[in-house]
Amino acid sequence: MALAHALLASLIKQSCSGYDLSKQFNSSVGFFWKASQQQIYRELSKLETEGWVSAEIVCQQGRPDKKLYQVTELGQKQLTQWIAQPCELSPIRDDLLVKIFAGSVVEPQVIVEELEHHRELHQQRLAVYRDLEQQYFNNGQDLSPEAKFRYITLKRGISDETSWLAWCEEAIALCSSS
Repeated sequence: MALAHALLASLIKQSCSGYDLSKQFNSSVGFFWKASQQQIYRELSKLETEGWVSAEIVCQQGRPDKKLYQVTELGQKQLTQWIAQPCELSPIRDDLLVKIFAGSVVEPQVIVEELEHHRELHQQRLAVYRDLEQQYFNNGQDLSPEAKFRYITLKRGISDETSWLAWCEEAIALCSSS
């Protein structure tokens, strides 16, 4: 997936300024696709050049004008075609796994501490996901088609974090045993 598709997916239902899109992105798509505000603005410019989004200039009193971006018919067609294409498995690039792979060169406690740190991070992320589930999705009941697909995405995040936590516990136990 390219950032372009993540931005098209974020803009498909409503137009947005680059600033608002960046804020929205970080609290939704940003959970599984990272992009800085600079990257988002650069990509929006490319999408506009490609004709996949258009921008409307909105005058603001006392502040700089802002651009409201919206997906064009061509952009929607591109997103639809991309969604219909099969995905490859995403490559795993994980610093923690490399550290653990080479863990025999340090005291086990070094790895245990790193695992405990990651366990805490994954507990925090799981708590955020659970809060989102409770706040927006009513445990999957009576969801609109759009909400259903967002809920499915969130459930994947919950599953990933739950799996990470179980793996961290198992790895800590193995590292701590003599």
